[in-house]
Amino acid sequence: MSELLTVEEHRARILAAVRPLPVETVRLADAAGRTLASDVRARHDLPGDDNSSMDGFAVRFADVEGADAENPVSLRVIADLPAGSADDPGFGPGEAVRIMTGAPVPTGADAIVPFEDTAGGLADSLGSVEVLRAPTAAGAFIRRRGGDVRTGDIVLSAGERLGPYALAAAAAAGVDRVEVRRRPRVAVVSTGSELVPPGAAPGRGQTPDSNATLLASLVADADAEVVLVAHASDDAGEIDAVLTRAAEADVVVFTGGVSAGAYEPVRQALSDRIAFVKVAMQPGKPQAFGVLDDGRLVFGLPGNPVSVAVSFEVFVRPALLALQGRGVIDRRVARVTASEAWKTPPGRRQYLPAAFDLIAGTVRPATAGGSGSHLAASLARAEAFAIVPAEVASVAVGDAVDVMLIP
Repeated sequence: MSELLTVEEHRARILAAVRPLPVETVRLADAAGRTLASDVRARHDLPGDDNSSMDGFAVRFADVEGADAENPVSLRVIADLPAGSADDPGFGPGEAVRIMTGAPVPTGADAIVPFEDTAGGLADSLGSVEVLRAPTAAGAFIRRRGGDVRTGDIVLSAGERLGPYALAAAAAAGVDRVEVRRRPRVAVVSTGSELVPPGAAPGRGQTPDSNATLLASLVADADAEVVLVAHASDDAGEIDAVLTRAAEADVVVFTGGVSAGAYEPVRQALSDRIAFVKVAMQPGKPQAFGVLDDGRLVFGLPGNPVSVAVSFEVFVRPALLALQGRGVIDRRVARVTASEAWKTPPGRRQYLPAAFDLIAGTVRPATAGGSGSHLAASLARAEAFAIVPAEVASVAVGDAVDVMLIP
């Protein structure tokens, strides 16, 4: 296939092949980063009782309605309620109950007077209290039962990621187990006889293998499980050997070896099993994708570091999230203003590693002189990818630019 596909066409082919992974039930303590497969519903009202939102005194509003500094109201304190108490003390006109934040409001009370609105405050307030400022109305500083959620309400929806706040919401709703999609199991394979492991001194014609580290980190950031990190030389015979080692994977991601050169092991080994295409984008023009007979998804990405990062964000990450049943599979995109000018490739959508100034609302190339696909340093300085449409020939200072926000 020699014609250029659009980014949307290649992405659509990939997502059409994705089938969400099986559902499993896990403890809430083990659910961080997982994707909900079914809604989480509250098992009880939250709050479970009318409770105080302030440290102070539970009162009858009619007793203190006119209280101010010139006309204070004195009340007899007949009980003390800490948070967690199940007591419901009765009290009559001219009486009050000292109450702490979160404690259930006595049945006879209809307002809370905070300590700050009394003469004695917290000190010496178990016998009597002098109210210097009346609550604004009945119901003041009372959190009503079910004011947050009612029993049976949906607290979290299927497709949501269980981050810290979502986990806390599930716990507050009385849930201790959740149904989630299994994490995708991913094998990462870097190819190229020129690659040496990080830390090894490269000889003439050699280069450190940064792609394996990059991809493994990106896979983990997408809440998937890395089950294999491997390297293959330019010998096409090694590709099937690596695929055998990656038998338990749901997804195999190759980097390098997908272009049209003389030493392209992934293309040579898999051209009859997956599609090798050209996509109208820079970087990342050569791409490969397909589904093996056993159902494994196979991606072939270019070998240059920035190409790898862009290709992962545009094609692989959405697929990994779709496998998990995630409701949102794309990074957030913001529209900002270019603070520097730069050239763009004719006829191809550009994804430029960029420095993003949130305060100023501006974007510029992450490195001076542009960010070529081979410049791994530009990734280290990147806070976003500037996305420039194929029909735009250049970006001028002040132009509106969409940016994909990255960690």
